[in-house]
Amino acid sequence: MRIHVINPNSTTSMTDQIARAAGAAKADGTEIDAVTAKGTPASIEGYSDEAMSVPSMLSAIREAEARGASAHVIACFDDPGLAAAREVAAGPVIGICQAAVQVAVTIAARFSVITTLPRSVPVIEDLVAHYGASGRCRRVRAVDLPVLSLEADAATARMKLLAEARAALRDDGVDAIVLGCAGMAELCEWLSQEIGVPVIDGVTAAVKLAEAMAGGGFRTSKAGAYAYPRDKSADLAGAPALAH
Repeated sequence: MRIHVINPNSTTSMTDQIARAAGAAKADGTEIDAVTAKGTPASIEGYSDEAMSVPSMLSAIREAEARGASAHVIACFDDPGLAAAREVAAGPVIGICQAAVQVAVTIAARFSVITTLPRSVPVIEDLVAHYGASGRCRRVRAVDLPVLSLEADAATARMKLLAEARAALRDDGVDAIVLGCAGMAELCEWLSQEIGVPVIDGVTAAVKLAEAMAGGGFRTSKAGAYAYPRDKSADLAGAPALAH
């Protein structure tokens, strides 16, 4: 089985980290095909970055399908272009936010999400609501660090993440923490040991869900909203010329 993991931003060092997390999570016999999007923002921090990342990501998914990908993982917690990706893919497409939320509501009664910048909080709140988990998510918190600082200033990132996780346990009354950025993937096990409750990394959750769905033979439905994009080249062939 081949799982295509696409990093929608253009930072290769983040792709390397995502690939390591995916590789640690995968089952024997699963191949991780980790790809960095081309010509996209260095990080995804807001709606404009999301929009700019989608065309390259869709091209990467088409190319991965041609290489024999069984399923796809969008490794950005904003789940950018998820519906569009499902249109172009035959195999299942898993967003790491959706996967993390599904795991959280399965293993914990209440959870909080910890992300990077405050501007990402409403984006994630809307996603959690879209996935039907608002009643279980106590709060979306931010460590107030840019995405790329998670790697560039790792010591500060760890300190702020630990402080925010402890505040979530103290003030939010939660029994699990969801990491709200793919760049936090390798901090999952450390943080769980520090705070004593499950910490959910979306990359790991998405890889395991992708394996399960592909292994079960599930494919993306092409009967309705996720049908392949139409070829419109013939749409105007028989149309009358417009009057000038």
